[in-house]
Amino acid sequence: MPLPTDPLQNHLLSALPEAEWARWHPQLEEVKLELGQVIYESGRTLAHVYFPTTAIVSLLYVMEDGASAEIAVVGNEGLVGVALFMGGGSTPSRAVVQSAGRGFRLNAAAMKAEFDRAGPVMHLLLRYTQALITQMAQTAVCNRHHSLDQQLCRWLLLSLDRLQGNDLVMTQELIANMLGVRREGVTEAALKLQKNGLIRYARGHITVLDRPGLEERTCECYAVVKAEYDRLLPARRAM
Repeated sequence: MPLPTDPLQNHLLSALPEAEWARWHPQLEEVKLELGQVIYESGRTLAHVYFPTTAIVSLLYVMEDGASAEIAVVGNEGLVGVALFMGGGSTPSRAVVQSAGRGFRLNAAAMKAEFDRAGPVMHLLLRYTQALITQMAQTAVCNRHHSLDQQLCRWLLLSLDRLQGNDLVMTQELIANMLGVRREGVTEAALKLQKNGLIRYARGHITVLDRPGLEERTCECYAVVKAEYDRLLPARRAM
């Protein structure tokens, strides 16, 4: 049985002031997040918000014909379920676990009550939402204007920022769904990065060997997103 994880591994939770943390802590429920698990479906009313600690969740927009593309990725820097406190209650996107791990969830009523206090939590969540919107906008631009191997580099770097270590375990099909391309395109782009010594690629497993090399090869989109998160979100307090 895995050891329980510390909720303060999540950067938003670790940024809460002491009084708010004291209210939230007893209400947080630890959850196991499996690879490919759907946390919520398009149009469904959200019952919880999720704070990943060691997992990564992909926000996907799904078309009527079943085709999909990733619009944002969420890991230990944030939360899944902004529609709950922004007033919409649901969203046209789907949330799917991209990298298995653990996290914590808070029920809808508790989150709404905390947001409605209009205190430090509200301001923290609004800043996080602005950073998330930046990531969504930059992803749209990147998918339209940059090459597939640049997109893959951006995606790998954003994922690494939300994980401990340099290994990603996920299927080729899942990566293709995230990027909105065919599996053959993912294979070609990954093999190109491997040939240049940046990653080691095997079926369902990617190991990053040269992060600085990935940062040089990727487009400006990664740096834009990272800078906005760094600007808007406070530093974590010590665990």
